[in-house]
Amino acid sequence: MTQNLPSPASPLKIGTRGSPLALAQAYETRRRLAAAFDLPPEAFEIVVIKTTGDNQALIAADKPLKELGGKGLFTKEIEEDLLSGAIDIAVHSMKDMPVAQPAGLVLDCYLPREDVRDAFVSPRVSRLQDLAAGAVVGTSSLRRRAQLMNRRPDLQVVEFRGNVQTRLKKLNAGVADCTFLAMAGLNRLAMAEVPASAIETTDMLPAVAQGAIGIERRGDDTRVATMLEAIHDKTTGQRLAAERAFLAALDGSCETPIAGLAELDGTTLRLRGEVLRPDGSESISEDQTCTIADGADLGREMAEKLLAAAGPGFFDWRR
Repeated sequence: MTQNLPSPASPLKIGTRGSPLALAQAYETRRRLAAAFDLPPEAFEIVVIKTTGDNQALIAADKPLKELGGKGLFTKEIEEDLLSGAIDIAVHSMKDMPVAQPAGLVLDCYLPREDVRDAFVSPRVSRLQDLAAGAVVGTSSLRRRAQLMNRRPDLQVVEFRGNVQTRLKKLNAGVADCTFLAMAGLNRLAMAEVPASAIETTDMLPAVAQGAIGIERRGDDTRVATMLEAIHDKTTGQRLAAERAFLAALDGSCETPIAGLAELDGTTLRLRGEVLRPDGSESISEDQTCTIADGADLGREMAEKLLAAAGPGFFDWRR
């Protein structure tokens, strides 16, 4: 392995989107790899790749993600460069990742998970409960929209696309009274100045894999596979195995409001899942435990229970 380590003269290329959060995640990956192998930062090159999802016209249009092409908007170009050999690894926000990877690619390395909770962001009030009836809420998340309309049907929800900085600009411009971000993103960007308060998972279950960073590689690249083993967080991997199995058995697209969270306690895994109608008129949830080794099986079983409990018409999107 030693003779195959990257160097400043022959760096390992790390592919990423160009948003501040994506870059922060790529630099975290570089720091961990450099520390694990006692290498200088220059042995790793950050390669910024513009994806379809970064198109400013699409962001400005404030259309739902499912109308623009789903989660693949943020990964297609990066994965193409990974397959071609233009980059050696790709760093992703796991909540943006489709449940299946293109042939030839593997996603089996995760960094330690950050805060999984959603953040309520408003310059005017500190809690969702304090919003007046009819207040305007901006969000591009189908899950958050459905959960909001389920809990607070008196609110007005509008589309709110863009990265963290773009959404905060729209909020400050008065486009909405509040918005929602991920606590993980705010923490990774060290944005303590943002008027945000964490929403407990008992009040708003987060997106599957929220707060987790995944590192994708080519399946036949044994050198990279060995390097990534050194920074893989086993606990995060165990949690995501259950959550992503749950998501895959329900729907891997962005057309369905789905929330899911796995937590570990000793040798026990607790999985909570929720599916909602897009208009928030109905919510169905499950909360079960199992051994950690059975997490993925539980995810699939829980998905089947929710599908059975939903009844006719609930999952029209599956046609």
